[in-house]
Amino acid sequence: QVQLVESGGGLVQAGGSLRLSCVASGRTFANMGWFRQAPGKERDFVAAISWSGAYTVYADSVKGRFTISIDNAKNTMYLQMNKLKPEDTAIYSCAVHLYGSNSYDPYEYGYWGQGTQVTVSS
Repeated sequence: QVQLVESGGGLVQAGGSLRLSCVASGRTFANMGWFRQAPGKERDFVAAISWSGAYTVYADSVKGRFTISIDNAKNTMYLQMNKLKPEDTAIYSCAVHLYGSNSYDPYEYGYWGQGTQVTVSS
């Protein structure tokens, strides 16, 4: 069974940057994604990437500011977050896309990590 561990969250001022990492305990050979959940809100899609790294997709709210990437040699996926806004504050989690073909649907993902807190102050 694959285990995912996120890191890199923290407190940053608006306009700042953070890079999140998601390390897998083994090769997933599957597409992967980042999601986020703010207090009292549903889990929202952020970005997804194919195992090869050739294909990426982003939520409109982060397009142009966030970049998803993957390093197969290190079994690690990244999320570079620039120009952060207070509304980006949430717990960010990574997961493996296990079912279906809708990258935006969290119910198609599994092996969720424990999440890392990102807080953006105004």
